[in-house]
Amino acid sequence: MAVKRWTDDMLDDLASSVGEMREGMTEMRESITEMRESITEIRDSVDGLKIIAEALLKVAGQHERKMEQFERETELMKQRQAESDERFNVLLEEVRYLIRSNSGN
Repeated sequence: MAVKRWTDDMLDDLASSVGEMREGMTEMRESITEMRESITEIRDSVDGLKIIAEALLKVAGQHERKMEQFERETELMKQRQAESDERFNVLLEEVRYLIRSNSGN
């Protein structure tokens, strides 16, 4: 079996390749670090959005309860107004009846 000997050029090429691989690994590590930082920022943003969404839901719920209360009060007011109108109409009819009765005498 023939033994292949490494030449200086071959060793230089190997060293250069190893150096390039190290640079590539360093760049990859930096990219991974940047990606991790970006992921952390995104998570923080998502957490912030969750808090805002929960607050908005709470405010919307409060607003809905206030609107329901307002609608109930409005309906009660309309009912009271209708009852008041009915009493007024009854009294008006009684006054008209009395006026007619007195006019006939």
